[in-house]
Amino acid sequence: MKTIIETDKAPRALGPYSQAVEYKGMIYTSGQIAIDPATGKMVDGDFAARVHQVMHNLAAVLEAGGSDFTKVIKSTIFVTDLSNFTVLNEIYGGYVSASKPARATVQVAALPLGTDVEIEMIAHK
Repeated sequence: MKTIIETDKAPRALGPYSQAVEYKGMIYTSGQIAIDPATGKMVDGDFAARVHQVMHNLAAVLEAGGSDFTKVIKSTIFVTDLSNFTVLNEIYGGYVSASKPARATVQVAALPLGTDVEIEMIAHK
């Protein structure tokens, strides 16, 4: 049986999906973008500020599901410009360096609300 994971410490879903779903001890997050859950708006600042907000949102979702970054198995990162790859790696690595999950990074044409980074994760409890 699957369990829906929701927290007000991360942005509400923008459509008909959950922030995350837990199934058999595994947590599958939806993609998170740089929305500040307190305001419901995209954070101000540069690419680095957006990546930090995405990671804060993911931390909140994982915590609501009884997990954290040390238990992440796989991440998928979507960016609209791979020239930000070095900045992305520095920031992302600061959050997951202890567990070094498997990862794919893909450049895409566009992301929701015009943002330039979205990250989803799979973790265990």
